[in-house]
Amino acid sequence: MVFYIRNMVCNRCRIAVKAVFEQFGIVPLSIELGEVDAGDVVLPATVRQQLNDALLHAGFELIDDRKGQMIEKIKNLVVTFIHHTDDAPRQKYSDLISAHLHLDYGHISKLFSAVEGMTIEQYIINQKVEKIKEYLVYDELTLSEIADSMGYSSVAHLSAQFKKVTGFSPAHLKQLRKYDRRAIDEV
Repeated sequence: MVFYIRNMVCNRCRIAVKAVFEQFGIVPLSIELGEVDAGDVVLPATVRQQLNDALLHAGFELIDDRKGQMIEKIKNLVVTFIHHTDDAPRQKYSDLISAHLHLDYGHISKLFSAVEGMTIEQYIINQKVEKIKEYLVYDELTLSEIADSMGYSSVAHLSAQFKKVTGFSPAHLKQLRKYDRRAIDEV
């Protein structure tokens, strides 16, 4: 049985979710962002609820409906592309998401917008802004290098998008040292 889990956004999340499953005597076959493959494990409703309660206590949640599962898959793909790869993909995010899910992007996009109240594109931009804030905090790359690694055509494009979301240019935010970073699962 595959369990779909909300709010799994990093490797530490995998470790935490694995620990919760193991508390219930379930040794997962594999754990990916948002998914736990528990093989042929079948849980009675009461145990499933207890598992969900334990996951909630750890900041996660079982997702039972198909729409929620699809939204979580989309979010996890975006988080992986932006936060867990070295360079921005050279393909459009819409093409990557569609190819990974084997679904028409128009359908995926409408579902995401209806459920989340924002477009996938806005979600991507918000995730990119959080990654840019991370780069600014660590102060290891120039804005030009950040723009290149994030897939922006120029520093001006990065700065304009960043300012539209945060109200500050990257340089101004860096001077203020007021990053107001948010957890990936809160974006």
